[in-house]
Amino acid sequence: MSLYRDRADAGRRLAGELVEYARGREPIVLALPRGGVPIGYEVANALGAPLDVYIVRKLGVPGREELAMGAVASDGSYVVDEATVAAAGVTRGQFQTTLARELAELRRREAAYRGKRPEPSLKGKNIILVDDGLATGASMYSAIAALRQRGPAEIAVAVPVAPAQACRTLGRYADRVFCPHQPEDFGAVGYYYEDFAQVGDDEVRRLLERAHESASVS
Repeated sequence: MSLYRDRADAGRRLAGELVEYARGREPIVLALPRGGVPIGYEVANALGAPLDVYIVRKLGVPGREELAMGAVASDGSYVVDEATVAAAGVTRGQFQTTLARELAELRRREAAYRGKRPEPSLKGKNIILVDDGLATGASMYSAIAALRQRGPAEIAVAVPVAPAQACRTLGRYADRVFCPHQPEDFGAVGYYYEDFAQVGDDEVRRLLERAHESASVS
């Protein structure tokens, strides 16, 4: 049975879980695109917080791209799985080539989403990192690891639904985890939404622009 009508409904209900936490923290809401952006928009709107995107991309082993040897964020920060790099025999040159290629793609996407708006300063800030749900949590782990290098005061993860085990594991990486629904027998994220239509780039841009305009007015 679905828990949420759509991402907007999930975002509004998730925001209710965050009101007490956010009080006095002046958080920045960072959404993992694309599905996390409608969630983040509702959370940021409810909390009166700024919204932006935080894009991470897996660094695949050359020739075995499904195997992750690290992850990179659009701000250039990255994490490396040294054990996988060593086991796969990846050279420094191969790693740097992969890193440069994925970073260029991330920056292209970021420019498409953010336009000319400057990237927010995250040092010393309280971050609420959101997505529309987690299956394995791999992208969220990578995002947290990359964000740590930006020096935030605190990172809270907020998702409407995720497996109970993923939430427990995330608790070792994030400072706080907010997830109102944590089924042991999970399935897939889309199962918990009546409407889980794909979020397009145009919608991401529209929501970010609307959030930015609201923040400018306030």
